[in-house]
Amino acid sequence: MKKVLAILALMMGIVSVAMAQTSDNTGDLFEGYTKKITYDRMIPPHGLEVTFDKTCHVIFPAAIAYVDLGSANIIAGKADGAENVIRVKAAKRGFKGETNMSVITEDGAYYSFNVKYAREPRILNVEMTDFIHDGEAVNRPNNSMNIYLKELGSESPVLVRLVMKSIWKENKRRVKHIGSKSFGIQFLLKGIYTHNGLLYFHTEIKNSSNVPFDVDYITWKIVDKKVAKRTAIQEQVIQPLRTQNFVLNVAGNSNERTVWTMDKFTLPDDKCLVVELAEKNGGRHQSFTIENTDLVRARVISELKVSNQ
Repeated sequence: MKKVLAILALMMGIVSVAMAQTSDNTGDLFEGYTKKITYDRMIPPHGLEVTFDKTCHVIFPAAIAYVDLGSANIIAGKADGAENVIRVKAAKRGFKGETNMSVITEDGAYYSFNVKYAREPRILNVEMTDFIHDGEAVNRPNNSMNIYLKELGSESPVLVRLVMKSIWKENKRRVKHIGSKSFGIQFLLKGIYTHNGLLYFHTEIKNSSNVPFDVDYITWKIVDKKVAKRTAIQEQVIQPLRTQNFVLNVAGNSNERTVWTMDKFTLPDDKCLVVELAEKNGGRHQSFTIENTDLVRARVISELKVSNQ
Protein backbone atom coordinates (compact mmCIF):
# COMPACT_ATOMS: atom_id res chain seq x y z
CA MET A 1 0.00 0.00 0.00
CA LYS A 2 2.83 2.38 0.86
CA LYS A 3 4.42 1.63 -2.51
CA VAL A 4 1.18 2.50 -4.34
CA LEU A 5 0.81 5.79 -2.44
CA ALA A 6 4.41 6.71 -3.25
CA ILE A 7 3.79 6.06 -6.95
CA LEU A 8 0.62 8.20 -6.88
CA ALA A 9 2.46 11.05 -5.14
CA LEU A 10 5.24 10.89 -7.74
CA MET A 11 2.71 11.00 -10.57
CA MET A 12 0.92 13.99 -9.01
CA GLY A 13 4.24 15.83 -8.74
CA ILE A 14 5.04 15.18 -12.39
CA VAL A 15 1.60 16.48 -13.45
CA SER A 16 2.04 19.63 -11.32
CA VAL A 17 5.46 20.36 -12.84
CA ALA A 18 4.07 19.82 -16.33
CA MET A 19 1.17 22.19 -15.67
CA ALA A 20 3.51 24.84 -14.26
CA GLN A 21 5.79 24.56 -17.28
CA THR A 22 2.80 24.83 -19.61
CA SER A 23 1.60 27.91 -17.74
CA ASP A 24 5.04 29.54 -17.91
CA ASN A 25 5.50 28.72 -21.59
CA THR A 26 2.14 30.17 -22.62
CA GLY A 27 2.40 33.19 -20.35
CA ASP A 28 -0.97 32.36 -18.79
CA LEU A 29 0.05 32.87 -15.17
CA PHE A 30 -3.58 32.84 -14.06
CA GLU A 31 -4.39 29.50 -15.75
CA GLY A 32 -7.36 30.84 -17.66
CA TYR A 33 -9.29 32.20 -14.67
CA THR A 34 -8.81 35.89 -15.55
CA LYS A 35 -9.14 37.93 -18.72
CA LYS A 36 -5.87 38.64 -20.48
CA ILE A 37 -4.81 42.22 -21.22
CA THR A 38 -4.58 42.49 -24.99
CA TYR A 39 -2.07 44.66 -26.84
CA ASP A 40 -4.71 47.18 -27.91
CA ARG A 41 -5.07 48.08 -24.20
CA MET A 42 -1.34 48.65 -23.71
CA ILE A 43 0.26 52.08 -23.55
CA PRO A 44 3.54 51.51 -25.41
CA PRO A 45 6.51 52.65 -23.30
CA HIS A 46 9.33 54.82 -24.59
CA GLY A 47 12.89 53.55 -24.31
CA LEU A 48 15.19 55.76 -22.24
CA GLU A 49 18.91 55.30 -21.63
CA VAL A 50 20.56 56.77 -18.53
CA THR A 51 24.10 56.82 -17.18
CA PHE A 52 25.88 57.67 -13.94
CA ASP A 53 28.08 60.54 -15.13
CA LYS A 54 25.55 62.45 -17.25
CA THR A 55 22.00 63.75 -16.71
CA CYS A 56 19.14 63.08 -19.11
CA HIS A 57 16.44 65.76 -19.38
CA VAL A 58 12.89 64.98 -20.57
CA ILE A 59 10.72 67.94 -21.62
CA PHE A 60 6.93 67.55 -21.49
CA PRO A 61 4.26 69.75 -23.15
CA ALA A 62 2.61 70.47 -19.76
CA ALA A 63 3.55 70.80 -16.09
CA ILE A 64 4.34 67.55 -14.28
CA ALA A 65 1.81 66.36 -11.68
CA TYR A 66 3.13 62.87 -10.80
CA VAL A 67 6.33 60.82 -11.17
CA ASP A 68 6.94 57.18 -10.17
CA LEU A 69 10.24 55.28 -10.44
CA GLY A 70 10.32 51.50 -10.78
CA SER A 71 13.42 50.98 -8.64
CA ALA A 72 16.18 52.70 -6.70
CA ASN A 73 18.54 52.23 -9.66
CA ILE A 74 17.48 55.60 -11.06
CA ILE A 75 16.82 59.02 -9.55
CA ALA A 76 14.61 61.73 -11.02
CA GLY A 77 13.17 65.12 -10.12
CA LYS A 78 11.84 68.33 -11.60
CA ALA A 79 14.48 70.65 -12.99
CA ASP A 80 14.90 73.72 -10.77
CA GLY A 81 12.69 76.56 -11.96
CA ALA A 82 10.86 74.45 -14.58
CA GLU A 83 7.55 72.68 -14.04
CA ASN A 84 7.59 70.59 -17.23
CA VAL A 85 11.16 69.23 -17.24
CA ILE A 86 12.40 66.09 -15.45
CA ARG A 87 16.06 65.25 -14.95
CA VAL A 88 16.91 61.54 -14.79
CA LYS A 89 20.17 59.70 -14.14
CA ALA A 90 21.44 56.39 -12.84
CA ALA A 91 21.80 56.11 -9.06
CA LYS A 92 24.17 53.17 -9.41
CA ARG A 93 26.92 52.75 -11.99
CA GLY A 94 26.29 49.98 -14.52
CA PHE A 95 23.07 48.57 -13.04
CA LYS A 96 21.77 45.45 -14.78
CA GLY A 97 18.43 44.89 -16.43
CA GLU A 98 15.61 47.38 -16.96
CA THR A 99 13.48 49.51 -14.69
CA ASN A 100 10.65 51.88 -15.54
CA MET A 101 9.39 55.43 -14.98
CA SER A 102 5.83 56.76 -15.23
CA VAL A 103 4.83 60.44 -15.56
CA ILE A 104 1.43 62.18 -15.48
CA THR A 105 1.19 65.80 -16.61
CA GLU A 106 -1.38 68.42 -15.66
CA ASP A 107 -3.09 68.17 -19.06
CA GLY A 108 -4.08 64.58 -18.20
CA ALA A 109 -1.49 62.82 -20.36
CA TYR A 110 0.24 59.64 -19.17
CA TYR A 111 3.78 58.72 -20.25
CA SER A 112 5.55 55.39 -19.70
CA PHE A 113 9.30 54.72 -20.01
CA ASN A 114 11.43 51.58 -19.93
CA VAL A 115 14.80 52.68 -18.56
CA LYS A 116 18.14 50.90 -18.90
CA TYR A 117 21.77 51.76 -18.24
CA ALA A 118 24.13 52.81 -21.03
CA ARG A 119 27.70 53.95 -20.60
CA GLU A 120 27.17 56.53 -23.37
CA PRO A 121 23.45 57.18 -23.97
CA ARG A 122 22.55 57.95 -27.57
CA ILE A 123 20.07 60.66 -26.55
CA LEU A 124 20.36 62.88 -23.47
CA ASN A 125 17.69 65.52 -24.13
CA VAL A 126 14.20 64.33 -25.07
CA GLU A 127 11.13 66.35 -26.08
CA MET A 128 7.87 64.43 -25.62
CA THR A 129 4.99 64.66 -28.09
CA ASP A 130 1.92 66.76 -27.45
CA PHE A 131 -0.87 64.14 -27.66
CA ILE A 132 -3.51 66.67 -28.63
CA HIS A 133 -1.64 67.56 -31.84
CA ASP A 134 -0.45 64.05 -32.70
CA GLY A 135 -3.17 63.39 -35.26
CA GLU A 136 -3.20 59.73 -36.26
CA ALA A 137 0.36 58.97 -35.17
CA VAL A 138 -0.37 58.84 -31.46
CA ASN A 139 1.80 56.79 -29.14
CA ARG A 140 -1.00 55.69 -26.85
CA PRO A 141 -4.06 53.48 -27.51
CA ASN A 142 -7.00 55.14 -29.22
CA ASN A 143 -9.32 53.96 -26.45
CA SER A 144 -7.15 55.23 -23.58
CA MET A 145 -9.01 56.82 -20.66
CA ASN A 146 -8.63 60.43 -19.58
CA ILE A 147 -6.68 60.98 -16.38
CA TYR A 148 -8.52 63.16 -13.88
CA LEU A 149 -6.78 65.45 -11.40
CA LYS A 150 -8.32 66.35 -8.03
CA GLU A 151 -8.08 70.11 -8.49
CA LEU A 152 -10.25 70.01 -11.64
CA GLY A 153 -12.98 67.87 -10.08
CA SER A 154 -14.98 65.85 -12.61
CA GLU A 155 -13.55 67.69 -15.62
CA SER A 156 -10.94 66.09 -17.85
CA PRO A 157 -7.68 68.08 -18.02
CA VAL A 158 -7.57 67.39 -21.75
CA LEU A 159 -11.01 68.93 -22.22
CA VAL A 160 -10.08 71.94 -20.04
CA ARG A 161 -7.13 72.56 -22.29
CA LEU A 162 -9.28 72.26 -25.41
CA VAL A 163 -11.87 74.67 -23.96
CA MET A 164 -9.18 77.28 -23.23
CA LYS A 165 -7.74 76.91 -26.73
CA SER A 166 -11.21 77.19 -28.23
CA ILE A 167 -11.96 80.45 -26.38
CA TRP A 168 -8.56 81.88 -27.27
CA LYS A 169 -8.91 80.91 -30.93
CA GLU A 170 -12.46 82.26 -31.25
CA ASN A 171 -11.32 85.65 -29.84
CA LYS A 172 -14.72 87.31 -29.52
CA ARG A 173 -15.52 90.16 -27.16
CA ARG A 174 -18.66 88.93 -25.42
CA VAL A 175 -18.36 91.36 -22.46
CA LYS A 176 -18.10 95.00 -23.54
CA HIS A 177 -18.52 96.98 -20.32
CA ILE A 178 -15.67 95.70 -18.11
CA GLY A 179 -12.13 97.03 -18.36
CA SER A 180 -9.76 99.91 -17.56
CA LYS A 181 -7.56 102.22 -19.58
CA SER A 182 -4.81 104.69 -18.64
CA PHE A 183 -1.22 105.59 -19.58
CA GLY A 184 -1.58 103.89 -22.96
CA ILE A 185 -2.47 100.53 -21.37
CA GLN A 186 -5.91 98.91 -21.67
CA PHE A 187 -6.90 95.85 -19.58
CA LEU A 188 -10.14 94.23 -20.78
CA LEU A 189 -12.41 91.36 -19.84
CA LYS A 190 -13.56 89.93 -23.17
CA GLY A 191 -15.72 87.06 -21.95
CA ILE A 192 -16.89 84.81 -19.11
CA TYR A 193 -17.67 81.18 -19.88
CA THR A 194 -18.72 78.12 -17.91
CA HIS A 195 -18.47 74.38 -18.46
CA ASN A 196 -18.93 71.44 -16.08
CA GLY A 197 -18.38 73.32 -12.83
CA LEU A 198 -15.51 75.53 -14.01
CA LEU A 199 -15.36 79.21 -14.99
CA TYR A 200 -13.25 80.60 -17.85
CA PHE A 201 -12.23 84.27 -18.08
CA HIS A 202 -10.86 85.76 -21.31
CA THR A 203 -8.73 88.89 -20.76
CA GLU A 204 -6.66 91.13 -23.01
CA ILE A 205 -3.84 93.61 -22.40
CA LYS A 206 -3.47 96.29 -25.09
CA ASN A 207 -0.34 98.43 -25.14
CA SER A 208 -0.79 101.46 -27.40
CA SER A 209 2.40 103.14 -26.13
CA ASN A 210 5.93 102.71 -27.43
CA VAL A 211 7.19 101.45 -24.07
CA PRO A 212 6.96 97.69 -23.39
CA PHE A 213 4.75 96.64 -20.48
CA ASP A 214 6.27 94.06 -18.10
CA VAL A 215 3.68 92.19 -16.01
CA ASP A 216 4.56 91.90 -12.34
CA TYR A 217 1.41 90.04 -11.27
CA ILE A 218 -2.31 89.67 -11.91
CA THR A 219 -4.50 89.00 -8.87
CA TRP A 220 -8.14 87.95 -8.58
CA LYS A 221 -9.68 89.01 -5.23
CA ILE A 222 -13.16 88.95 -3.75
CA VAL A 223 -13.57 92.14 -1.69
CA ASP A 224 -16.30 94.11 0.08
CA LYS A 225 -18.02 96.67 -2.14
CA LYS A 226 -18.18 99.25 0.63
CA VAL A 227 -15.77 99.28 3.52
CA ALA A 228 -16.35 101.55 6.51
CA LYS A 229 -13.45 103.67 7.69
CA ARG A 230 -11.08 102.00 10.17
CA THR A 231 -12.41 98.60 9.17
CA ALA A 232 -10.03 95.93 7.92
CA ILE A 233 -10.70 94.99 4.31
CA GLN A 234 -11.67 91.33 4.02
CA GLU A 235 -10.09 89.85 0.91
CA GLN A 236 -10.33 86.36 -0.55
CA VAL A 237 -7.78 85.58 -3.25
CA ILE A 238 -8.97 83.31 -6.08
CA GLN A 239 -6.20 81.18 -7.56
CA PRO A 240 -6.48 80.20 -11.25
CA LEU A 241 -6.32 76.45 -11.91
CA ARG A 242 -4.99 76.76 -15.46
CA THR A 243 -3.98 79.50 -17.89
CA GLN A 244 -3.69 79.69 -21.65
CA ASN A 245 -1.09 82.08 -23.11
CA PHE A 246 -0.15 83.94 -19.92
CA VAL A 247 2.66 86.29 -20.95
CA LEU A 248 4.86 88.53 -18.82
CA ASN A 249 5.76 91.09 -21.49
CA VAL A 250 3.55 93.08 -23.86
CA ALA A 251 5.63 94.85 -26.47
CA GLY A 252 4.92 98.43 -27.53
CA ASN A 253 1.91 98.87 -29.85
CA SER A 254 0.81 95.25 -29.43
CA ASN A 255 -1.66 93.18 -27.44
CA GLU A 256 -1.75 89.83 -25.63
CA ARG A 257 -4.72 87.69 -24.60
CA THR A 258 -5.03 85.12 -21.79
CA VAL A 259 -7.68 82.56 -20.84
CA TRP A 260 -7.96 81.74 -17.12
CA THR A 261 -9.63 78.62 -15.68
CA MET A 262 -11.07 78.81 -12.15
CA ASP A 263 -13.27 76.74 -9.90
CA LYS A 264 -16.91 77.82 -9.92
CA PHE A 265 -17.87 80.56 -7.47
CA THR A 266 -20.54 83.24 -7.00
CA LEU A 267 -20.52 86.59 -5.23
CA PRO A 268 -22.79 87.87 -2.42
CA ASP A 269 -24.58 91.16 -3.04
CA ASP A 270 -22.13 93.08 -0.86
CA LYS A 271 -18.99 91.74 -2.57
CA CYS A 272 -17.32 91.96 -5.97
CA LEU A 273 -14.37 90.43 -7.80
CA VAL A 274 -11.45 92.82 -8.37
CA VAL A 275 -8.86 91.90 -11.00
CA GLU A 276 -5.59 93.82 -10.65
CA LEU A 277 -2.78 94.06 -13.18
CA ALA A 278 0.52 95.45 -11.87
CA GLU A 279 3.48 96.63 -13.93
CA LYS A 280 6.92 95.49 -12.87
CA ASN A 281 9.11 98.46 -11.92
CA GLY A 282 6.45 100.83 -13.21
CA GLY A 283 3.26 102.66 -12.32
CA ARG A 284 0.85 101.84 -15.15
CA HIS A 285 -1.27 99.55 -12.97
CA GLN A 286 -4.77 98.60 -14.10
CA SER A 287 -7.82 97.02 -12.45
CA PHE A 288 -11.46 96.25 -13.17
CA THR A 289 -14.41 94.92 -11.18
CA ILE A 290 -16.73 91.99 -11.89
CA GLU A 291 -20.18 91.81 -10.27
CA ASN A 292 -22.21 88.69 -9.52
CA THR A 293 -24.66 89.71 -12.27
CA ASP A 294 -21.78 89.31 -14.73
CA LEU A 295 -20.85 85.86 -13.40
CA VAL A 296 -24.35 84.41 -13.61
CA ARG A 297 -24.53 85.48 -17.27
CA ALA A 298 -21.47 83.37 -18.13
CA ARG A 299 -21.76 81.82 -21.58
CA VAL A 300 -22.24 78.03 -21.57
CA ILE A 301 -19.70 76.18 -23.70
CA SER A 302 -20.81 73.27 -25.84
CA GLU A 303 -18.53 70.21 -26.00
CA LEU A 304 -19.53 69.76 -29.64
CA LYS A 305 -18.33 73.27 -30.41
CA VAL A 306 -15.04 72.61 -28.61
CA SER A 307 -14.43 69.35 -30.50
CA ASN A 308 -14.98 71.11 -33.83
CA GLN A 309 -12.35 73.76 -33.23
